Amino acid sequence: MTAYLQLLKRVPLFQDFSDSDLGELEQLLLPRKVVPGTLLFSKGEHGGSMFIVVSGKVRVLLPATQQGAAPVMLQELGEGEFFGEMALIDNEPRSASVDVPHGAELVELTRDSFIAQLDRSPRIGISMLAVMSRRLRTAAELLGTPASRDINRESDEQQTWSQKLADRVAQWNGSWSFLILLIVSTALWTGVNAVPGLQFDPYPYQFFNFFLAFLVAVQGPLLMMSQNRQVLKERLHAEADYRVNLKNETGIGQVLLELAELRRELAEVRQATVTKVGGAK
Repeated sequence: MTAYLQLLKRVPLFQDFSDSDLGELEQLLLPRKVVPGTLLFSKGEHGGSMFIVVSGKVRVLLPATQQGAAPVMLQELGEGEFFGEMALIDNEPRSASVDVPHGAELVELTRDSFIAQLDRSPRIGISMLAVMSRRLRTAAELLGTPASRDINRESDEQQTWSQKLADRVAQWNGSWSFLILLIVSTALWTGVNAVPGLQFDPYPYQFFNFFLAFLVAVQGPLLMMSQNRQVLKERLHAEADYRVNLKNETGIGQVLLELAELRRELAEVRQATVTKVGGAK
């Protein structure tokens, strides 16, 4: 398997393509060596190609909204990553700018050559439709199901007895009651052993030191268990936030599409009304 064929296999748009279909697409790839400091394309430009990074890095940017301000970097793409793949399907302007600050080696697949290959091999179009259909189903499921989750409740319900014990130990160790109990116990131990007739662990308090060492040895792993569970819970929170944000973005995109369609229909009605009034005169 060639290096370019491996790159094509990483692109989700081509994930259902057979090796023979990918081999045909591989023949359409155009190698490009980009010198440092090159602006590959700007936001709003006509998109006619997708690119895959062979080596080096590129930056995906949003242009500055104010004069003198720096552009906002959205993403940095490295070896094996791709960008601009939707330009193979639609004819819309670029949604962001891409520059190459330190030089890179890319391969380019133009829309014209890709469309021509679709005409020659309809099965490639069928494979692509399957991928796009799967994406649409995922988006529909995302919009149709609630994304918000009570992570704390779900995590607490799935706790084992050992996890509950670790959390309670961690909670108790971080409380004033534990600190006060430790101070009082130490004072009583040293006070009792300071009386000659009551001594059972005279200075240097070997039994007490053993007890403290044992307490520390037991607390350490329990605290780490609780900390690891908190890290896992934070990851679940981040995942839930991502799904909520993704659903919001998808919903906003759908609303914008419907608004654009409504505007188009209103423009057609307005144009039809103006034509009708002009004809009546």
